[in-house]
Amino acid sequence: MLVLKRKPNEKIRIGSDIVISIVSVSEHQVKIGIEAPNDVKILREEIYETVKQETLEASKLSTEISDKLSEFKIKKISK
Repeated sequence: MLVLKRKPNEKIRIGSDIVISIVSVSEHQVKIGIEAPNDVKILREEIYETVKQETLEASKLSTEISDKLSEFKIKKISK
């Protein structure tokens, strides 16, 4: 992990198209601004972990439903 010291109004650039700005600093909080292309997802870590867990649970549920459906045999009706 790279650790950098920055003061309010200073910036960090990642690649050519992502800029992180230090908006303000208080005793227990740092506010940052992030400029990035629209196709770059930016999530707080706790939101990312929640989405990841829900995706895994949905995937497991989908597999279970698919397994249950495969137990049924579908008969073709001929006309």
